[in-house]
Amino acid sequence: MTHILIVQHAEKERLPGDPGLTPRGHKQADATARFIAGTVRIGAVLSSPLRRARETAEPISSVAGLPVVLDDGLRERMNWEPESTGQSIDEFLVEWAEATQDRHFAPVSGDSSWLAAKRFSESIVEHARKLPEGSTLVVVAHGGVTVDLLRTLAGDDAVHDQYPWLMERGIPSCALTWLSCDSRGLDVVQVADTSHLDAGLVVNHSIA
Repeated sequence: MTHILIVQHAEKERLPGDPGLTPRGHKQADATARFIAGTVRIGAVLSSPLRRARETAEPISSVAGLPVVLDDGLRERMNWEPESTGQSIDEFLVEWAEATQDRHFAPVSGDSSWLAAKRFSESIVEHARKLPEGSTLVVVAHGGVTVDLLRTLAGDDAVHDQYPWLMERGIPSCALTWLSCDSRGLDVVQVADTSHLDAGLVVNHSIA
């Protein structure tokens, strides 16, 4: 069995396109890296290619002494890029809500929820099966696609019953979601844990 730790990217600047982290976001990322390094044996560090994820992965890479491996399959379900799509933020949010409601809806600015979960799962499993048993694959990604994956793995009813706040508030910055991977596939162990962060660093994720 390989353990998988999905790290929600740290707090980002509230800007369109490909924003980086806020000063608080960098503190969140540093604290998370220290916790992970003291808790698990890191086998590899993967990251979405988006800047907010890369900047969150860099401190983890540093403490682990491993490179950050970028994987496009880990990118967010949708990303607001008005220069390329022509969408206003209001139009983007309407599409985000529709894609959340209808998992097969294909938005202008990204993938359907179903497709995002599929590519995310395939990327994770591919990398996890290359690691020695007992090691941990650290994956830095995004709240939307992580929730998409949880909905696929556990089912919508289970997600709504066990984690009713996920659909409304999203995954907090630098929250940790634990999965396991064996020959049968992926299983959910723990969702959106922020206990490693000081109270002042716990901030709900915003898709905007």
